[in-house]
Amino acid sequence: MQQLKLIPKVDRVLEWEGVRRLLAEQPRELVLKAVRQVLDLLRAGARAGSLDDAAFAENAVCAAVARELRMLTRPSLRRVINGSGIVIHTNLGRSILPEAARDALNTIAFSYSNLEFDLDEGVRGSRYSHVEALLCELTGAEAAIVVNNNAAAVLLTLSAMAAGREAVVSRGELVEIGGSFRIPEVMRLSGVTLREVGTTNRTHPKDYQNAVNEDTAVFLKVHCSNFAVLGFTKEVSAEEMVELGKKAGVPVLADMGSGNLVDLSGKLPCPEPTVQDFVRAGVDVITFSGDKLLGGPQAGIIVGKKHFIEAMKKHQLLRALRMDKLTLASLEATLALYRDEMVAFKEVPTLRMLTATLPELTARARKIAGQLRRRTPDAVSFKLTDGFSQAGGGTLPLLNLPTMLIEVAVDGLSPNDIESRLRGMEIPVIGRISKNAFLLDPRTLQDDDLPDLAAALTALVG
Repeated sequence: MQQLKLIPKVDRVLEWEGVRRLLAEQPRELVLKAVRQVLDLLRAGARAGSLDDAAFAENAVCAAVARELRMLTRPSLRRVINGSGIVIHTNLGRSILPEAARDALNTIAFSYSNLEFDLDEGVRGSRYSHVEALLCELTGAEAAIVVNNNAAAVLLTLSAMAAGREAVVSRGELVEIGGSFRIPEVMRLSGVTLREVGTTNRTHPKDYQNAVNEDTAVFLKVHCSNFAVLGFTKEVSAEEMVELGKKAGVPVLADMGSGNLVDLSGKLPCPEPTVQDFVRAGVDVITFSGDKLLGGPQAGIIVGKKHFIEAMKKHQLLRALRMDKLTLASLEATLALYRDEMVAFKEVPTLRMLTATLPELTARARKIAGQLRRRTPDAVSFKLTDGFSQAGGGTLPLLNLPTMLIEVAVDGLSPNDIESRLRGMEIPVIGRISKNAFLLDPRTLQDDDLPDLAAALTALVG
C-alpha cells in the first residue's frame, strides 16, 4: 500500500515533458483521459501489490500514457491478417477487392464524378447506369439494378412485384442468411404473404401448382448456398419452375445468395450454378450478392426482365436501399474483370484463393515458413501439416479445400496464448487452433502480410 503514495497527481503528470509533447499533438481532453486511465491502473496495481516501484517513475508513466493514447486514437475498423483459411470470412470483411477496385476508389473517392450526371446530354442521370450495361453484358439479362446488399435486393424485388399478395416458396428453401436474419421475415417486411409448399427435404412441381390462387404473385426459388440437404431429397429446378410459371401466369424469382458468374466445375469439386444459368432458364428476376463468390464489394444485384426492373427503379423503397459512389466504383471495376474469365480467375482474389491447388499451396507454405524462420527469433518454430480450407460467407457449405497449413509454436506459450496475443497485436493476426496447435493457412495469407506477420510473431517472444 506504500506504493499508493508514489502515484503522482494528474496536474503534475500533465506538466511532465513526455506528456507535454503528447498535448502538442492531441486534444487536451483525450490526453487527460489517457492520464487518468493510466493512474487508475497504477492505483489498482499498487493495491494488488503487482507492480514494482519503477512503474511509478516519470519515464514509465509517460510511456504508459503514450501507449494508452495510441489505444484511444486507434481506428475501430482496422486491417487484420487472415490466416484462418476461410476465404469469404464474414467477420473479417468477406471478399478482398481486386487491385482494379483500388484504382477506381482512388479516382472516385477524392474527386467529383458523374455519379448522377449524363455527360452526353448534360442532364441528370442515373447512378445505376454505371453498372447496368455491364451486368447485362455479363449475364445476358435484359436489365439490372443494384442496392446495398442481397437482403435489400430480395426486399425490393418482393415489394415491387408481390406486395399485398402471396409468394410461393419451398419449405426446404426458407433459409436463415446470418445474424438471425431469415428469408421469411424479409418477405413479411415486404408486405408479402408467405405460402410454404412441400416438405423440408422434398418439394414437387405439383406442390407449386396446387398453391396457385387469385392472390399468387410470384414463385420464389431460393438457392441453398449456405447449407445442404442430403439423402432422400427432391427440389424443383429453375427450368421446371419457369414452365410452371408460364402455365399459371406467375413470374419466377430466384434468390441465388452468393452469386457466381464463372464456370467453377473444372476448378472446384462441388457444383455451383451461375447467374447466366438462371437467365438462360428463363427466370424473370434473379438476385445475388456482390461480396461473396463475385469477389466484389457488399452489394445486392438484381438482373432480369426489363419491365420488372423498370418498376423497381421507380419504387420508393429504392431510395433507402441505394448504394454510394464508392461501392459503385469498386463494383464496376470488379465486374469489368469478368469480361475475360481467365483474367477474373487471376485478378479477383476470392476466385484466385478458392481455386488455388494443393501443389501451389504446398509450395507457398514452404516459402512463407522459410521467410518467417529467417525473420523471427529461434524461440518461434514452424512446421507444415495437411489440412483443409473453407469458402465461408455462407457459400459452398460442403466444400473442403485441401491445403498445407503452417503450424506455429513459441517457447513457453500454449496455442491459446499464441492465438490470443496475436489477436491483440497492432495489426491483429487471425489463425485457428486445431488438435492443440496454432495454425496459419497460406490460402488466405497475402504477400503484403508477411513483414507484419513476422513482426507480430517476433513480438510474442519479446
